Amino acid sequence: MKKTLKTIVTFVLVLILGVWIINNFNDKPLVFKVHTSNVNSASFSPDGKKVVTASYDKTARIWNAKTGKELLQLKGHIGNVNSASFSPDGKTVVTASYDNTARIWDAETGKELILLEGHTAEVNSASFSPDGKTAVTASDDNTARIWDAETGKELILLEGHTDNVSSASFSLDGKTAVTASWDETARIWDAETGRELVQLRHTYNVYSASFSPDGKKVVTASWDKTARIWDVESRIAIAFIEKRQAEE
Repeated sequence: MKKTLKTIVTFVLVLILGVWIINNFNDKPLVFKVHTSNVNSASFSPDGKKVVTASYDKTARIWNAKTGKELLQLKGHIGNVNSASFSPDGKTVVTASYDNTARIWDAETGKELILLEGHTAEVNSASFSPDGKTAVTASDDNTARIWDAETGKELILLEGHTDNVSSASFSLDGKTAVTASWDETARIWDAETGRELVQLRHTYNVYSASFSPDGKKVVTASWDKTARIWDVESRIAIAFIEKRQAEE
């Protein structure tokens, strides 16, 4: 069956150091190809007019999503940039890096605004809260941290994982955060107090975790070859996404 897509919804990270945007499955993709090493993440601005990418070449870059033209380079990290994403209002970008820091940048000028410094190992991910006032980071120092996005002050230490924390993100209301870790768990935290609320267990490293829009479910992805959807209140996995043994 012929499949079409009228709006931009998909990114493809290309092994040849590029990013594709696909408007329609029958169209040629728009390729961004200026990074000089692997591209680790790519995401849209809230209005869909720009794209920000993060790369092992130690930069993040902002692009025109319609033309593919490079608009800005965000330079300052001294290690691989692992992730980059826009704030809810699109005015700033937060990056996470192998250099143990996260940084907040002006998305119009490329100027570094805030240095989020305190992690003692590689920072794997960084993202804003829904209101843009705080940011959460995940690190190989086994912690996640919540920061004031205007001052750079560390507000909350999310401590309890026993191995690398690979991702961290807020719920839609900003009241809780979810982390994923190589200790085989995802954990939900009170974003105001730092108290651990829920622990969700896989059988191998958990690479990512995120909330459903209503905050009642969490989806996790693991190196145990499954993704799982969890009911937050009961802490029970209500759906498994895995390859059947007969198909392997």
